[in-house]
Amino acid sequence: MDTPRRPTPPMRNRLRALGWMLLAGLGAWLGVLAASLAQAPGGARTAVVLTIDGAIGPASADYVKRGLARAQERGAAAVVLQIDTPGGLDTSMREIIRAILASPLPVLGHVAPSGARAASAGTYILYASHVAAMAPGTNLGAATPVQIGGGSPLPGAPSDERPASPAPAASGGSAPAGGDGVTRSPRRGASAMDAKVTNDAVAYIRSLAELHGRNADWAEAAVRDAASLAAEDALKRGVIDLIAASVADLLDQAHGREVRLGEARLTLDTKGLAIERLDPDWRSRLLGAITNPNLALILMLVGIYGLIFEFMNPGALVPGTIGAISLLLGLYALSALPVNYVGVALLLLGIALMVAEAFTPSVGVLGIGGVVAFVFGAMLLFDADAPGFGVSLPLVGGIALASLGMTLLIVRLALKSRRSRVVTGAEGMVGTEGRVLDWDGRAGHVLAAGERWAADGPEGLHPGQAVTVTAVHGLQLSVQPAREAWPVPHHP
Repeated sequence: MDTPRRPTPPMRNRLRALGWMLLAGLGAWLGVLAASLAQAPGGARTAVVLTIDGAIGPASADYVKRGLARAQERGAAAVVLQIDTPGGLDTSMREIIRAILASPLPVLGHVAPSGARAASAGTYILYASHVAAMAPGTNLGAATPVQIGGGSPLPGAPSDERPASPAPAASGGSAPAGGDGVTRSPRRGASAMDAKVTNDAVAYIRSLAELHGRNADWAEAAVRDAASLAAEDALKRGVIDLIAASVADLLDQAHGREVRLGEARLTLDTKGLAIERLDPDWRSRLLGAITNPNLALILMLVGIYGLIFEFMNPGALVPGTIGAISLLLGLYALSALPVNYVGVALLLLGIALMVAEAFTPSVGVLGIGGVVAFVFGAMLLFDADAPGFGVSLPLVGGIALASLGMTLLIVRLALKSRRSRVVTGAEGMVGTEGRVLDWDGRAGHVLAAGERWAADGPEGLHPGQAVTVTAVHGLQLSVQPAREAWPVPHHP
């Protein structure tokens, strides 16, 4: 009977290595499993802090939405939204509020640090948070919707035409607008569109207030009257839930509070949570940079001029490449911002006219018209008066002055070239010197501009004599001896 053959030493080494690899893989898998279980909902002891600092725009909305999703993936117990903003775009504000209301994690809004504010859109976001808190020395309010495109103030905006008068106190519950020192100054004769925008904003913020049991009357006053409150007054009037000096203080005070999370009620367990700050990543920072209206305008200009220079010098590649990238980034920024298409049309018309000035002898008419169209287009480009989303007047003025200077330079060069001697075509031959090749009577042949020409002229010319061209008749030249050359004609 044959005995089984024992593995050879090389085979034993391979089996041993394979065994160690399997053990290492199993250990790694167990480590990942343990980490995921440690971060699973219910066992997490972390609070993720997101920060809104500055004007609220597309970058802010993207950062908050992705931050809430990442907090959920990490198994955080709560999210603290630290707010310091003068306001922003309505569309971005509503995206953030929808993300907060749809979040499976409780969101604690915190106006901080001291000296911060939650004005305009920030007030809506604070009202949407499951817990609303402010640090000492902060304020909120002034949530009146800004009319798109400027114009007269919206209904309820403060007016200098007559003194403000307090509104009558409402009965029951929290202090209403007017009854606690908030003054009103309604405007008469508001347009239907103004009233529609204001009433929509009032209904929206009242629904957020009622959702979390906060002062809905003051919320309406913040919209209609641009009312504002400091932290202490906001707490007294039921606008916020807590005053907390820091995130840790907020988490300690919020512990044990019951909040409404979707259709359910949740008792917060936030005491002793570790604080993890989630800063904006490169994508959010890039989006925030390119959605700056001033940078978006510059990117559009660089893109258009880069492509124009590439078309003027085919094969240069550098201006075309830079122009294409800049134009795409600029177009992406415009797609994310509230754009007025009349402003875009005027901007493109202005650029086209300024470029046409370089190719058309309009003596500055097209260039100056292009500068005017460009300035008006830049001023009307972004259809919003939200803070942080307007085009800088010094930037527009600088670009307009540079374009005007280029136009004047083109006009100067055009006038200079018009007074200069013609150097191309048939007229460019006039004044050119040549040599007589052969001559018989009043006709012969001359060498001029490197070519042999039939010519006519005075008698007595001899081969090798220097002559000057005085006129061109088709393919025949009129010449005179060089010392008797006629004056060189100029353009009229």
